[in-house]
Amino acid sequence: MKISIGNDHAGTEYKMEIVAYLEKEGHEVANHGTNTDASVDYPDFVHPVAEDVENQKADLGIIICGSGNGANMTANKHQKVRSALCWTKEITELARQHNDANILSIPARYTSKQQALEMVKTFLNTEFEGGRHQNRVEKITCS
Repeated sequence: MKISIGNDHAGTEYKMEIVAYLEKEGHEVANHGTNTDASVDYPDFVHPVAEDVENQKADLGIIICGSGNGANMTANKHQKVRSALCWTKEITELARQHNDANILSIPARYTSKQQALEMVKTFLNTEFEGGRHQNRVEKITCS
């Protein structure tokens, strides 16, 4: 699976651990994030992830910033993106099952690295249920 990942300065350490896990599991990773803790603007690193997902250059995306909110808002400006701000693996699972989320937004300042890795594992291993949820998901995008 090809995963696109992006982060700001608050998510650098998380991103490095997540990328190491993804590569160990055999996933191809497109890294659009910063590799330092010097202050940067999260949209500069989130838009490329959203574009990868929107243009089917990546199967899924992962974005990380301090609260997860700014990154999530930025990603959801893209028409074919359904980014979900998650802080537990249970919320992550529902975002995939019910909302067909294709980007996971992680709040680095409000989750541990272990929680973030559990969310990533859940995100990658949970399928969209379709069924009654399909019609709802189709109503998300504005034309």
